[in-house]
Amino acid sequence: MKTTTLCLCLKNDSVLLSEKLIGFGAGKINGYGGKVLENETPAAAAVRELFEESALSAEPEDLVQVGLIRFYFSNILKFECHVYTLKAWQGEPSATEEMGTPTWYPINSLPAEKMWVADALWFPLVLQGHTIDADVYFNEDGSIVEDFTYAETKFT
Repeated sequence: MKTTTLCLCLKNDSVLLSEKLIGFGAGKINGYGGKVLENETPAAAAVRELFEESALSAEPEDLVQVGLIRFYFSNILKFECHVYTLKAWQGEPSATEEMGTPTWYPINSLPAEKMWVADALWFPLVLQGHTIDADVYFNEDGSIVEDFTYAETKFT
């Protein structure tokens, strides 16, 4: 199991998303994030990944944790993802080797057909201000959500 992060930059009822160009999830629209390195906190990893993938700089204390989601593929836990929202950063978003052109999407009009199929279930929850602890069960290749459960929670 890998510990990962996802950072969702928010501005004027929009969220900043981009197409993943290489690696796991290539071709899908997503926020910014990735693996937590050894001796790194999830918040520090989220800030590092945001910079590497978008050229935006942020401070860990500006992140607001809105989710802890476990992703299972064929009932095997593959990822535990710490999901954050962010409203303060420095710089202008730009495309990188890993992520394509950054695009602002209205929160109520996400490009669900180009995202992970489960994103249609949990993205709206966290973008509407819910804080969730969730489990997502995919089939082997992640094309079908077999089960999705969540509970409201608080993060410190």
